[in-house]
Amino acid sequence: MTEAADRIFVNGEVHTLADPDSGGDAVREAVAVRDGEVVRTGRTHDVELLAGVDTDVVDLDGRVLLPGFVDAHTHLTTVGRYLVHADLSVADSPDEAVDLLAERAAEVETEESSCDAADDGIDGGDGESDAADDEAGTDDWALGYGYDESGWDEDRYLTRADLDRVSTERPVAAFREDMHVAAVNGVVLDRFADEFASVPGETVPTDDAGEPTGVLLESAIDPVYEAVESGPEATRRVVETALDDCAAKGITGFHDMVRSSRAPRVYRDLDAADELTARVRINYWSDHLDALREVGLSTNAGSEMVETGAIKSYTDGSFGGRTARLSEPYADAPEETGQWVVDPDELAATVEDATAAGYQFTAHAIGDEAVDAVLDAYEEVSETDPGQARHRIEHVELADDAAIERLAETGVIASVQPNFLKWAGEDGLYDARLGPERAAATNRYRDMLDAGVRLAFGSDGMPMDPLLGVHHAVNAPDEAQQLGVTEALRAYTRGAAYAGFDEDRLGTVEPGKRADFAVLDASPWEEPSAVREIDVSMTVVDGEVVYDGR
Repeated sequence: MTEAADRIFVNGEVHTLADPDSGGDAVREAVAVRDGEVVRTGRTHDVELLAGVDTDVVDLDGRVLLPGFVDAHTHLTTVGRYLVHADLSVADSPDEAVDLLAERAAEVETEESSCDAADDGIDGGDGESDAADDEAGTDDWALGYGYDESGWDEDRYLTRADLDRVSTERPVAAFREDMHVAAVNGVVLDRFADEFASVPGETVPTDDAGEPTGVLLESAIDPVYEAVESGPEATRRVVETALDDCAAKGITGFHDMVRSSRAPRVYRDLDAADELTARVRINYWSDHLDALREVGLSTNAGSEMVETGAIKSYTDGSFGGRTARLSEPYADAPEETGQWVVDPDELAATVEDATAAGYQFTAHAIGDEAVDAVLDAYEEVSETDPGQARHRIEHVELADDAAIERLAETGVIASVQPNFLKWAGEDGLYDARLGPERAAATNRYRDMLDAGVRLAFGSDGMPMDPLLGVHHAVNAPDEAQQLGVTEALRAYTRGAAYAGFDEDRLGTVEPGKRADFAVLDASPWEEPSAVREIDVSMTVVDGEVVYDGR
């Protein structure tokens, strides 16, 4: 007698995304789950045969069930900070960003007053308040995340003058959404004057009088990142807040890019307590390589829920900061071609070291010269085929025909972020920075797929919303680069799973795969021009419902 299922999902439109599936070829009505694994798909009456007395029957009522989304590139703590601190992504102008920061500063002042009141009360006997928490001196900061000046009428970065309007007494920092540009007030400039003096001069721009403008680029932001890094308990709150948001967006797994963060410990603690609501693949910065080797955390080591991923490095910066490395000057700054955040020779040495130790490697590369530098480093690795190692390039925003051909030939994964296409419209950021001809050659997903390049979609947390990314890929401004709905969904499921060596257990809805699902209120195949309007009604991880918005 066949063992009963733990849970069955019936009366739905189940897209397995297995081959073939062009919106109808591999569509089922129902799914049965046992022990966190898909055990049967098919017509409702066939799957209902696995219903026992204790089986939970979920009526999808015609909704669309897909494999759970896997975000191949994000920074989860930053996503959580958007939700906890000032979310500047909604600001339409510098003034509105300042207003949001001022609101956050007022909240911080209220929180300080509450902590002071607690300190004056009765504590646990050791003279310390429970709230003395782990913020390690950062609880007085007013922080904002995610501003994007490219959509403002006043197209400029936030500056010291803006942030001094928020406060001249407490530290204030605002991070551009690409995290390659930040703005700070005078308090921060004074507090970290020695640190800023030790970084390359171009990363701390000055005005005509030689005074810092408050804008920080690339490595100049590092002292601020270190200062505002949360302690253990605050990090857990930020992570849990972001995980709740992931569940509401149909995200069942993500590849987190971490450096000097307590998030990996939080993930493992939540996993041990059986409280982790998404699978995490941790990509560690290259300065962690020696430590990872010493403790034996190799690529793919870990549990069903938390794995070690790739070694991560940079090459260049961003288009927004004019620090992405280009072979030809910027259209709006003819004297600039970007910066090397990590020199190509240093990158090549790190790639060789990590690959020889058996690690997957991934490198941030946005400009065409940076993409070529990463491919050069990968091709120089003699012991291991980059395709076998599943080395990756993050972003690949500007790649010529030769680079795309090299990606296909080497098997290097293009880990890309389709939500960046918001900058691809007429008079958008790409036009401004690159000019029309090069702007039209950005984010060439259609060309990549046609050439045989493996695509993995992610968000970079800008924002962390797969359906928004799918929408942009399907409705790209350049019609020649648009993907079909199935292709875009596969890049956010199967493609991302492959980038994490997880294609045998994730990425499709098939018997033997883990029961990770995203349930949508409507079909993206029915209205491709409105994918971003579709709501997620349910998210399932290992057969357990972690979000139910029905």
